[in-house]
Amino acid sequence: MAMATAASFALSAAPRSGNLDDFGSAIPFHANAPPRRRMTAIRATGAATKRAKTPAEEDWRIKREALKKNQVRSITPKDAKRLQDEQGYVLLDVRPQNEFQKMHPIGAVNVEIYRLIKEWTAWDIARRLGFAFFGIFDGTEENPNFLADVRAKVESKSKVIVACASGGTMKPTPTLADGQQSRSLIAAYVLLMDGYTNVLHLEGGLRSWYQDRLPTEEASE
Repeated sequence: MAMATAASFALSAAPRSGNLDDFGSAIPFHANAPPRRRMTAIRATGAATKRAKTPAEEDWRIKREALKKNQVRSITPKDAKRLQDEQGYVLLDVRPQNEFQKMHPIGAVNVEIYRLIKEWTAWDIARRLGFAFFGIFDGTEENPNFLADVRAKVESKSKVIVACASGGTMKPTPTLADGQQSRSLIAAYVLLMDGYTNVLHLEGGLRSWYQDRLPTEEASE
């Protein structure tokens, strides 16, 4: 009984961030309650501690629908260059920083939406091994500071063209009815959810930009 009481106290005294109901109040847990009531409280606590999805983790179909509904258009590299030059559009390159430093369009701003895995916890090591299994030795994770970094460099009223390496597409393909998700389309959705209203997407990605031999530069030291 003493062990059960101690466990019950630990659960009821857990940090408020872990045991909250829908209104931000601590979920009650009574040591002397009948067993069924205690089990209900444990289940409620478990549900409350489940991490919510970030916008980047949202289902692709939901992202795609929101992008189309808000008229986020995909444009060619040549059109992107023209809008950059003539209408002041900001070209936001969301590739990892190491890719940006090797080469990027002149005037592009870099904020990585996914970054190289930084920590060495057991979970991070397991993720690295998972990437390595598929021959990927530069595994990435979502950048938790993405929006804060974008806000610091690009005002919410700015006109933005989001670019990554491959570009992805919202158009149906013979094998993908909903098109192909990409880092730039994910970033466009995240910006849209944060209040950016003038967002475009670079079709074909920066690979197409390079193929069209549009101006590029390396990151300065």
